Amino acid sequence: MPGRLVRTLCTAVAASVVAASPALAEPAPGTGTAPGAPARVEAPQSVPGLLKRLQTLYQEAEKAGERYNGTAEELKKRTAEAKKLNTQLAAARAALTGARQDAGRLARAQYQGRTGFSVYLRLLLAPDPQRALDQSHVIARAQAGTTATVDRLSGAEERAEDLAAKARAALARQRELTKREKEQRDTVQARMRDVEAMLASLSEEQLAGLTELEGRNTAAAQNALVASGALSSTPRTPSEQGGEAVRYAVEQIGKPYVWGAEGPESYDCSGLTSTAWAAAGRAIPRTSQEQWRRLPHVPVSALRPGDLVVYFPEATHVALYIGDGQVVQAPRPGAEVKVSPVASNPLLGAVRPDPGGEPLAAYTPPELPDGAADGADTGYDAPDAG
Repeated sequence: MPGRLVRTLCTAVAASVVAASPALAEPAPGTGTAPGAPARVEAPQSVPGLLKRLQTLYQEAEKAGERYNGTAEELKKRTAEAKKLNTQLAAARAALTGARQDAGRLARAQYQGRTGFSVYLRLLLAPDPQRALDQSHVIARAQAGTTATVDRLSGAEERAEDLAAKARAALARQRELTKREKEQRDTVQARMRDVEAMLASLSEEQLAGLTELEGRNTAAAQNALVASGALSSTPRTPSEQGGEAVRYAVEQIGKPYVWGAEGPESYDCSGLTSTAWAAAGRAIPRTSQEQWRRLPHVPVSALRPGDLVVYFPEATHVALYIGDGQVVQAPRPGAEVKVSPVASNPLLGAVRPDPGGEPLAAYTPPELPDGAADGADTGYDAPDAG
């Protein structure tokens, strides 16, 4: 089934479950909060309305978090580039100093008249022309050395100037990225304060209702996905690296979600998937958007363990498929790495980090720890999570 139809089907099922519950009016336009401002808690008090508002807040936070991750990753690369350029610039300046010293010695020798006559003039004036001819290669070599000294000085100056310009540009880019990273970090923190403020305003009954409704929505979406045939019931084996990525991800179950984290003590969604594949020996992009953009796409019906399942229209969430219709994911702040149905969020599609990897002839999935699927994917039970 085409990816667009799968996404439409899952979204429609989730919407129908919400619509079936009692609902009040939607939040009025403009009830969103500005970064840093406390959340306005005049949201509709029906469970479906609360769920919709809370999911929106989580998506905004995760979207901002992935933007932060992308900038942080680019800043790492630019910092390494700037360090490399500075090393090269130091070497170029040392070479330039040496070339200038050689050129200075040559200039002094010329000023003091110790450079001698040209090869041709020596031949004309020599008392023994044959001897002068025998020595001409020595004179030519000296002249070649003079030319090389001048050329070396000119080349060293050009290289030093070029590297200095590149180093200045790299530093400017570094400063720009550092500023952007701070702004994005502040945005994420503001979004999380919105979530915390809303959770703090809810009663235990409302929190329980949110968890129950979200569970029903997920079950309905998963059942619809299976019934549609879009999720194959045929077991598939991973590649060797895919199996290693699955093993690593399963070992992280129970560790907390922390935005921007890449392990080993905590993870965000793409931090878990990128680190799992790095542990398997294959580097993949850091963010969910880049994983979706740069890795080869595969149909959901062709999923094999180790593939990545990407969610939401802007690819702001990602999980690692482990087989049997399940994924390991770092869901959201307040939750822990856990096993969830593949349809736990609106599906965008799937990607395969190792498209050329041959499936294993035999594969035994890692044993899941007790309680691997426990807890809500939304982390409603931890309003003080940061």
